[in-house]
Amino acid sequence: MTPAIDVARKNKISFKVHEYSHDPASESYGGEAAEKLGVPQEQVFKTLVVSLDGKELAVGIIPVSSRLSLKLIAKALGAKKATMATKSDVERATGYVLGGVSPLGQKKQLRTIIDTSATYNSTVFISAGRRGLDMELNPEDLKTMVSGEFVNIT
Repeated sequence: MTPAIDVARKNKISFKVHEYSHDPASESYGGEAAEKLGVPQEQVFKTLVVSLDGKELAVGIIPVSSRLSLKLIAKALGAKKATMATKSDVERATGYVLGGVSPLGQKKQLRTIIDTSATYNSTVFISAGRRGLDMELNPEDLKTMVSGEFVNIT
């Protein structure tokens, strides 16, 4: 279906795909996903791409109900400064469009930090690679597949 789902299948992890009708007028992709899937916003995670010291892109995965701390993600990745990556940089590096960026199956796997709050849930929802398509999986499996780490970044 999508590169993200292909990666999960290759890794033989347990996951569920959830599809919903995406409303193009929706202001918050993650908020819309939580509402349409009927799950708490704290369980739905968004994939944000940042630029570290203007040299390298990296990923922060945080609950849709939270805001990314650029200072905390920079510190977690050993950078002096983090800024939000541009739309074109995000789409070029990941192969996904905004609102459908998955931490899995990116063109080039970027260094990834997952907010520690993911560990408070037995499963989390992440984008499965397109708007209106999410996957539910264990946060530890997500961490393994992205070679990430859990750090407080909100």
